[in-house]
Amino acid sequence: MRVAHRRTTTVRCLTALTLGLLALTGCGGPDDGPDDGQAATATATASVTSAPPAPSPDGTAPSSGPSTTAARWAGTKQFVQIDDARTADGRTYLSVRPAEKKPHPQFEAWVIVPGEGPYTEVSMTEDAQVLLSVPLGDAKHPAAYTRDEFVGRLTARPSSDRAVLGFDLSFDGQGRVTRVQSLYTP
Repeated sequence: MRVAHRRTTTVRCLTALTLGLLALTGCGGPDDGPDDGQAATATATASVTSAPPAPSPDGTAPSSGPSTTAARWAGTKQFVQIDDARTADGRTYLSVRPAEKKPHPQFEAWVIVPGEGPYTEVSMTEDAQVLLSVPLGDAKHPAAYTRDEFVGRLTARPSSDRAVLGFDLSFDGQGRVTRVQSLYTP
């Protein structure tokens, strides 16, 4: 009896987690229109990326610049375009701006809808995980690459190609990127 209760609880938790992930990533079939879950996700993302910065604990106005925007993404996952990447002083920096992803109507892939507005520079943690798939990686399924390989592959592509690439970024509590995953685009 106790094992059956644990199994039921586990199944319920996994179901809730799966539904939550689907709502967050906007997954759905090509004929699926926006539903309330996707609208809520879009609203939540818009509030994270467009909210004014909060005042600092000492009551002074926050400084403007990349650190304010990056801190706004602290502890979140964002879908972005990356315009440029560089390494300086042993750290890797990405120039990012929010974008949108939609399922490809004919293939098992994504279509990237470019964002608007300025790019923001964010830094990556030293142990950040980089997973790349075609066209930036070598295969359809994501595979691990080093930060240096990622920077080299991204900067080797013309900027017009970078506009159609999309990435899921995960941020730590300080607004630094802990995980980069490119989406498969045909």
